[in-house]
Amino acid sequence: MDFLKLVALDDVDLGILSAHLQDAVVKVGDLAFEPSNRRFAAAFNRFVWENETKRSFLRQSPHERRRSVLHFDRVQSVRTAGIDRNRPNDVLSLLAINFIPAQEPSGVVELIFSGDAALRLDVECIEARLTDLGAAWETPSRPSHDV
Repeated sequence: MDFLKLVALDDVDLGILSAHLQDAVVKVGDLAFEPSNRRFAAAFNRFVWENETKRSFLRQSPHERRRSVLHFDRVQSVRTAGIDRNRPNDVLSLLAINFIPAQEPSGVVELIFSGDAALRLDVECIEARLTDLGAAWETPSRPSHDV
């Protein structure tokens, strides 16, 4: 099994995490900010995009999802838009992760979800990790987007 363990220390690295997490789903209750540790973490069910090329080539049928944790260190604050923290079972679908620089190396990491929802992390610098937690499971559908 090929588990991902990725680190992001700049906006290019963050783009790689964003690509691996595109279409990942997370429950609102699985979003956590620990102000005393200056850490934000989220447990996602991510679509395993890195196996799609191999899957198409080998004509395998099942797509896969995998439980993964994304966490950011050196987080100063977290702001939300379009997310109701009183509804912990609501599911959000991640579209992209962006970095908006301020006074280097600080800035805002923006997690953009479908349905006009977003999280904005004010960070001292980019310091993120994406870690797969276990084996993948089959899913019958592949995410698609209207262009």
